[in-house]
Amino acid sequence: MSTAIQFDHGSDMHAPELYRPAETGFGVDHFEDIGPAEIEHFNEQGYLIVRQAFDANEVKDALQGLVDLIMGKNPEFTGIMFEAKAQEILSTLGQDARQDAVRKLMFFVEYEPRLKAISHHPKLIKAVTTLLGDRAPHLFQDMALIKPPRLGREKPWHQDNAYFNYPYGTPVVGVWIALDEATVENGCMQLLPGQHKTGPRIHFQRRDWQICDTEILGQNSVAAPLKPGGLLFFSGLLPHGTPHNSSEKRRRALQFHYAPADVSQHPDNEERLRLFGSEGKDVSC
Repeated sequence: MSTAIQFDHGSDMHAPELYRPAETGFGVDHFEDIGPAEIEHFNEQGYLIVRQAFDANEVKDALQGLVDLIMGKNPEFTGIMFEAKAQEILSTLGQDARQDAVRKLMFFVEYEPRLKAISHHPKLIKAVTTLLGDRAPHLFQDMALIKPPRLGREKPWHQDNAYFNYPYGTPVVGVWIALDEATVENGCMQLLPGQHKTGPRIHFQRRDWQICDTEILGQNSVAAPLKPGGLLFFSGLLPHGTPHNSSEKRRRALQFHYAPADVSQHPDNEERLRLFGSEGKDVSC
């Protein structure tokens, strides 16, 4: 892993019309409330919310583990990316300000036991196993997504499977866990329910590797606001995005991706680009 400081330069402002939440997403209170109807909802709509997945102590431990990594408590961990707007002032920032300059962290579970514990939580793994069709899950990606007050940028509309080299048809379950309250104002997840069934969408490199804005404009979305400890399950093919943080509140979240343990990713990205990429296709954005 590179030790050079990394910056995320995809910070161009987006059109507000790309995010038009018309309602709040469907969910249950606890893991134990997930039954056949909820599994059917996930399969049909591509998502499911668990409003009280983790208790206050679990959230506190996970958040402290995240902050410790940001503050350099484990010098072996270097998977931190900062917001591009902070590049010129990073060296002048104190600890609290430095935290609010972070865009994301990646591949931290082997460096921070409190974060590994939540990614392998027995109730979470049981639910993911069920949503994968009763197949044992493998955690293949772990991230922490940070939207600092006013500074946190958009993650444009996309499908997560556009980033992964799993064979087409492999089920992937994303798990998004709020460590702060996630609201529409500070950039909670927004979804296009049911559209995972339309299959791969072509992605373009614009503000990010994303679905073309013209495909999203005019559509109403479903918002997934969460209290700390709330969780969103979503299909790797479900189009989703998060607008920039327009509030004065932090929005820190964990995101994990699980696939069946008996399936491996391709060593190259040929199939993925054939399905999701604009390369070689008579299309434009």
